[in-house]
Amino acid sequence: MAAKPLPTVSAFSWVPPFARGKVRDLRVRWALEEIGQRYETELYDARQPRDGDYRKWQPFGQVPAYRDGVVEIWETGAILLRIAEDSGQLLPTDPTQRWHAISWLFAALASIEPPLNMVMVLGKFNADKPWSADATGAVQPWAENRLDQMGEALGDDEWLAGDFSIADIAVSTVLMLPEPAMMDARPRLAAYRDRAFARPAHARALAAQYADFTD
Repeated sequence: MAAKPLPTVSAFSWVPPFARGKVRDLRVRWALEEIGQRYETELYDARQPRDGDYRKWQPFGQVPAYRDGVVEIWETGAILLRIAEDSGQLLPTDPTQRWHAISWLFAALASIEPPLNMVMVLGKFNADKPWSADATGAVQPWAENRLDQMGEALGDDEWLAGDFSIADIAVSTVLMLPEPAMMDARPRLAAYRDRAFARPAHARALAAQYADFTD
């Protein structure tokens, strides 16, 4: 019987320094490190457009995309769910907790990340625009409210759905986006994020992403 091929994750060979450690393939690498699965990377330069062949794999030309010899998929939420289901790890076995974790996986990318990302984009890339202050002021309460709601839902729990899961990978990486002051004002959320980032698998994933960057 032929050996099962290693999963392949698409990633960037170069991004600006401020983006290093934040590119979304980190989530996929982290999940694979958590389950002890070796993988390969297919690298692209973020400064160059991805070609038509790549867009057959990832329609928007973004990273990551993923293939494992059975499926060829894209979007971090779908990839994390594939890794968890295929490995039988990183998701609770209890149906209620399992779907609670999956709900948080979707919420991380659809409910929490958008306002935080908008505040970051407005502040980092558009601060010199005359409309930036008003736009940021309009979005900031939305982002602050999402963080407060998440902190209330987390409460004093260690993780979002029982044991550490793909939900925690998604949510904790989203919590890299807020300005430090926003997290300092919410020590419970900051402690949750830092607890996730202290896991050895996160350190290995981060080191692997940095190792793929070339200057």
